[in-house]
Amino acid sequence: MLTIEGVSKVFGATRAVDNVSAAIPRGQFVGIIGRSGAGKSTLLRMINRLVEPTEGRISLDGRDVTRLDGRELREWRRSCAMIFQQFNLVGRLDVLNNVLMGRLAHTPAWRSFPRLWSHEDRAIALSALDQLDIAGLAAQRAEDLSGGQQQRVAICRALVQEPEIILADEPVASLDPRNAKIVMDALLRINKHFGLTVLCNLHSLDLARTYCDRLIGMAQGRVVFDDVPAALTQEVARQLYGMEAHEVLDADLGPGLMAPESATAAA
Repeated sequence: MLTIEGVSKVFGATRAVDNVSAAIPRGQFVGIIGRSGAGKSTLLRMINRLVEPTEGRISLDGRDVTRLDGRELREWRRSCAMIFQQFNLVGRLDVLNNVLMGRLAHTPAWRSFPRLWSHEDRAIALSALDQLDIAGLAAQRAEDLSGGQQQRVAICRALVQEPEIILADEPVASLDPRNAKIVMDALLRINKHFGLTVLCNLHSLDLARTYCDRLIGMAQGRVVFDDVPAALTQEVARQLYGMEAHEVLDADLGPGLMAPESATAAA
């Protein structure tokens, strides 16, 4: 169980995250939704300890990860893998070596610096690429791939860390709908096949309702919704997205989230 208790983050006079609490069982696929600036990315980065909480506690199965440092903190970051919107690949390196960067925590420095990867590490990386249907790209330079292919490489890199938790920060924000579906399918496959907990920041309510077991909605740094996707109403969507709500609602005409015009016509 990943437990977030009263966590806040203050930058100057701004409370980017304000007293957030949540208990997330192992193996759950959680979508964190809300407009830009709601605190979604800061929350994920605090879980990974890339950003230090100002207040509160984060724990996994009772172990306080907000107090970890040194080797224990590095081990936590290995077990809590991040996937970023910008992919964060090394463009001049081939796909296989980019994925193998996820094995750094498992590899002695004398091997990793000159990229003298073991046969076992290479086998693990190739297996991850095969699971995401991109093993044929192993020898290509990362910078020559499409955005969707690069994001799948980034997912493979996270997967070979052998994590317990995947934190995906707007992983499809820069992708077209087709590639967004491919990437979300890959995250869902990892969640179901390996039983990994996935926390995924999403702007699209359509994707959130399609892929996630649970949605946590944030506005102005606070949690204003925490429930199953079917419970997300039009009113809550407006509370989450404010002036942007019409864009989100127009993009998703599913049950409980009809656009105002459609709702009027139906009445």
